[in-house]
Amino acid sequence: MVIGNGEFEDWRGSKADPVRHGGGAAASIDCVVEVLENMVFLSNATNFVAYFLKSMHYSAAESANMVTNFMGTSFLLTILGGFVADSFLTRFKTFIIFCTLELLGLILLTIQAQNSRLLPDINSKPSKTQEAILYTGLYAIAAGVGGVKAALPAHGADQLNHSNQRLISSFFNWFFFSLCLGGLIASTVMIWIEENLGWNWSFKISVATLSVALCIFATGFPIYRYKRPGGSPLTRIYKVFASAIGNRKMSLPEAECTQIYGEKRNQDKLRFLNKALIGDSVTATDVEETKTFLGLLPIFASTIMMNCCLAQLMTFSVQQGNIMDRSLDNFNIPTQSLSVFPLFIMLASIPVYEYFVRLFRLKNNNHPRMLNMFQPLRRIGLGLALASGSMAAAAIVEAKRREAAHNAVILSVFWLGWQYLLLGVSDMLTLGGMLEFFYSEAPDSMRSMSTALSWCSTSMGYFVSSVLVTICNSVSGHFGKEWLGGKDLNLTRLDLFYTLLCILNFINLLNYIFWARRY
Repeated sequence: MVIGNGEFEDWRGSKADPVRHGGGAAASIDCVVEVLENMVFLSNATNFVAYFLKSMHYSAAESANMVTNFMGTSFLLTILGGFVADSFLTRFKTFIIFCTLELLGLILLTIQAQNSRLLPDINSKPSKTQEAILYTGLYAIAAGVGGVKAALPAHGADQLNHSNQRLISSFFNWFFFSLCLGGLIASTVMIWIEENLGWNWSFKISVATLSVALCIFATGFPIYRYKRPGGSPLTRIYKVFASAIGNRKMSLPEAECTQIYGEKRNQDKLRFLNKALIGDSVTATDVEETKTFLGLLPIFASTIMMNCCLAQLMTFSVQQGNIMDRSLDNFNIPTQSLSVFPLFIMLASIPVYEYFVRLFRLKNNNHPRMLNMFQPLRRIGLGLALASGSMAAAAIVEAKRREAAHNAVILSVFWLGWQYLLLGVSDMLTLGGMLEFFYSEAPDSMRSMSTALSWCSTSMGYFVSSVLVTICNSVSGHFGKEWLGGKDLNLTRLDLFYTLLCILNFINLLNYIFWARRY
């Protein structure tokens, strides 16, 4: 049987049967795998700091930078993983190959951690060979994570009926729930193991867990449905631009453009690209694909600032928690587990959101305009608004904490709950909305790469956060004292930095609204 363009096939290469292939059961496997994979990724990101300090004998600054670079590289490489999945391999094969690569990197680091000959002597820096082993394992993991995070959500959504947008939306919400659940396990169980049994156990458990995740995913191959890769989308985009630039002095009559282009929705957008249709080198589908992908980029750029706020939960909010009262009855909350607060909030918000959406749809089924409020672009916008509100709350709480500290009073760490609450819900709405929006709106041949934009936004947010801190210190230093200089938060002006983030996020929200209305 001939497989039509855009149709799904089974593992034998025949046309997929909607009854036997795909569906909720196949998609749910991806959610289970995401719990295990994200637990491994985040627990190692935490574990690496202790490993670099205590075993590899790097300085604290070097260790922090190595972890930051690892995280940023992992998320940036999702674009590469998405490109491979869309162009050359199916999303299933992409996951298998890149997850195996991540597993091999983990095994290499585990072997090094257990073999004293592969570790530097006490108070000595690692040799060139030891560093080579370390960086080979570390960036094999980063490359593997990039491919896994690009392929897995798109593969899960491929299993569902695309005519039912509510089903697609629900999948991405529960996929985000799985991501948070993995993070929660990493922030609680794995932290306890590292503190009580040693960091070396974290490597062993990670190897075992990722092996199980790979096996679970692979065993679903008979019920999955697959889409054949369509070749390099970047090559087609390049050909469209090259053809449009080459034909820039030629004219394409409106009637002829309509005849060639057809009734595509983007005919009137980026009209200069329509000149690529002059001649036979580029098809109308190539032009439509290019316009659609370019249309996603302003939405992607508008979410980076929100992820800059999320970076504060991993940096300054943790430092705030270190000098606040972390006692809960007779239990002292570990600093590394402060990220449990936003994760709990995210985990709780998703079932609540799903319940209210279902209830709202039942009551307003005959009012399409009312149902549009749950569209991805609206949810992303609400998430960006909450990010600005969270930074306003963070600035107020920090000002109150500094005032209390100057009066020799230590505030409870639970005061940070306001910024965690708002940013937690913001992340749920924004990232969940981004995954759904980029997948649903992307051309069929670019869905993995487009979905990867969600993770690239996270990476760019961390980068922008570092740049903003540097700029703030440089500018404020010229006018007196650096806002974020020194190690004592009681002597800094973190509240002013949070206020700046609030203002920048509000301006970014207005920018987002402009592009969302034009989309």
